[in-house]
Amino acid sequence: MAVRNILLVTASILGENGQSRALATHFKAQLGARDDIQLTERDVVSLDLPHLDGAEMASWMTAPDERDAAQHELAARSETLIEEVLAHDLIVLAVPLYNLGIPSQLKAWFDRILRAGKTFKYTENGPVGLIEGKRALVLAARGGQYAGTAMDTQTGHVSSLLGLIGIRDIDWIYAEGLNMGEGVRDQAMGEARQAVANYTSERL
Repeated sequence: MAVRNILLVTASILGENGQSRALATHFKAQLGARDDIQLTERDVVSLDLPHLDGAEMASWMTAPDERDAAQHELAARSETLIEEVLAHDLIVLAVPLYNLGIPSQLKAWFDRILRAGKTFKYTENGPVGLIEGKRALVLAARGGQYAGTAMDTQTGHVSSLLGLIGIRDIDWIYAEGLNMGEGVRDQAMGEARQAVANYTSERL
């Protein structure tokens, strides 16, 4: 599938000082001045989305022509973000690992993206994704080394979240051991940057 529109989602609470943000910046740099690709950036931390609550979920379940003003505003949070995902061919997630999970801000974003009846549906055989023809790339930055171990709960979680809505063509690039000494960090980031360069030259 040709990639024309890329959505780059960042989620570091450290902003420009985050290692996942550094990988995102490197990804952007690899695109250079390619005029065949349009890049949209979305920092979910700056979105300041609240935790999903019952009132917002109720707004989704209310027919648009029956919503009051407050419900229209609540539903718009989700609908705007879903439209943004639908408008892009490749979703790139720059994801730090916080306490073996994803940042709560990224979870709040996913909570608006994953909507029954909108981006997936329930069937007698289980949930089925409604988003087709899209790919994802996850740039995972981690202080320890977890990939391939039972403590890596993040890979399965994020893959399942994306898979729920139909995005199953997912590539992962890991930078691990970033808090395990300068040598380990430099090697890990170097290998991750090279993997990003390979991805952009071979997959885009």
